This record gives sequence, structure tokens and C-alpha cells, in this order.
Amino acid sequence: MLEQDIERVLFTEQELKDRVAELAAQIDRDYAGKEPMLISVLRGSFIFMADLARAIHLPCTVDFMAVSSYGSGTTSSGQVKITKDLSESIEGRDIIVVEDILDSGNTLSYLFRLLQARHPASVRLCTLLDKPSRRTKPITADYTGFSVDDLFVVGYGLDYAEKYRNLPYIGVLKPAVYEKG
Repeated sequence: MLEQDIERVLFTEQELKDRVAELAAQIDRDYAGKEPMLISVLRGSFIFMADLARAIHLPCTVDFMAVSSYGSGTTSSGQVKITKDLSESIEGRDIIVVEDILDSGNTLSYLFRLLQARHPASVRLCTLLDKPSRRTKPITADYTGFSVDDLFVVGYGLDYAEKYRNLPYIGVLKPAVYEKG
């Protein structure tokens, strides 16, 4: 069972649901009269984006990118690569990049430069979790679910070695799990 690897629950299923609803309400206000495109940064944000999209009451579209600087480790490699690009043009569109966690900012800094070069009307960032203590690039989120300390967290889409994404809450992974990996 995955639960045996969790040191403690950081955010419960209900806390996540409530915060997603609050973020969606803010997006509804900020984008009134517009039709934003939500871009999920795969794989970690797919659950968050699905819940967020369902909670937004405006017309919106979705697309997906896979961008990574981690590989299978626990810290950023510093090398960013796109493994899946967008399916449609974003030129002239209002874009909300939906991310699971803003950590070093390396991946998102690269991604924002890439997206800006495609001439959207606007680009904003909505992240479920923000770890400001780990930031190495000057990037900030426009919408933040929760600010977290420098903990290794999993669940609700976040993983370690492709496991734990399906936990309905966000928990702190026991160090023994990733230190042996």
C-alpha cells in the first residue's frame, strides 16, 4: 500500500477541493468575458487541472505539454526538454499554465520564454504548490494553491518514480523511500 510510505498528510482531499474552488472563482473573476486556455504541464498537474477546469464556470479550452528538468531523480537536472508540445496555436490567446509545483523555477522559466515567443495575448501561472525556498529563477505564480516548505511531497498528481500520483491527498514522503531509491 502506498499509504505506508507517507510520513504525514499535508493537505487533505477536502482542503484540496476547497482551495481549487477558490482558485477557480478567482480565475472566473479575472477572466470574465474571456475564454482562457488552460495548459497542463504533464504529468504532475493533470489531476489538479481536471479539477480546476471543472470548477471554472467560464468557457475555456485545454491543452497539454510535457516539459521536464527532473528525469527520475528528486532534484532538477537543470536540463529542460519538451517531450510533448501543444496541439494548437496559442497566438492571441489568454493562457493559464497549470502546474503541480513551482520549485526551482528552472522548467517554468524556460517554458514561459517559449510560450511568450508564440505571441499569446497573456500568460499567467497557476500552481497548486509553491516552494519559494527552492527558487533559483525569478518566477512567481499568479495563482497559488498552497505555499509549502522544502518537503518531498506526493499525491494528487505529484509523484516519486511515477508512483503515488493516485493518492487523493498530498502527503510528505518518508525519506527512507527516496533515500534508498
